[in-house]
Amino acid sequence: MAETTTIRVDRSTRDHLNRLARERHITVAQAASRAVRLLEQEQIGRDLAAPLTTEETAWLDADGG
Repeated sequence: MAETTTIRVDRSTRDHLNRLARERHITVAQAASRAVRLLEQEQIGRDLAAPLTTEETAWLDADGG
């Protein structure tokens, strides 16, 4: 088993996380891990949707030969 620790959240968040875990038949730790992963994926999506910088565009337009 992985080493664990405690995090403080308000009761509403705890209850919500417990409900989500129960509905998915997973542990609260698994639900929290999934939430972290989804937040990371959200950030990646924002990064990919951002306009390219001038340097990025120049790199993509560069002649590879």
